[in-house]
Amino acid sequence: MSTSDDNPGVIAPPPLLFGIALGAGLALDFLLPDIQTGMPGIWRYGMAALLFAASGALVIGAFRRFRQAGTPVKPWQPTTRIVTHGVYGVTRNPMYLAMTLAYGAIAIAAESIGALVFLVPLLIVVTYGVIMREERYLELKFNDEYRRYKQSVPRWI
Repeated sequence: MSTSDDNPGVIAPPPLLFGIALGAGLALDFLLPDIQTGMPGIWRYGMAALLFAASGALVIGAFRRFRQAGTPVKPWQPTTRIVTHGVYGVTRNPMYLAMTLAYGAIAIAAESIGALVFLVPLLIVVTYGVIMREERYLELKFNDEYRRYKQSVPRWI
């Protein structure tokens, strides 16, 4: 693998993908009729707070493990090590799971049907345009070490 090829070739930075989908979903709310869930605000905001807390815990745990391993967080930079401990022992993609939880928290708090509509296409794009590219890259770079990890830890949860 040449130095210029030493990255997974993700289609875009994942936070950008999540931001675009969330923005489009919130914008779609202006075009849709006002649809209410009927869930009291205290429940919506409470659920959103729990999702944000879980998201924060995952992000902190993931960043801490990457820093300890000395490997970059940005998926378009060369990976130097496979991180398998901490939150990475539960899910192979804690950062993407965290972004999904934060996205869901915002959608729920805002009672945004538009954001929820964009969630499934977003996850398909992230899965095929980011995660599967990262997995191919990691298998090429780390061979059986990554394959064993992939077999022992689920992609999401």
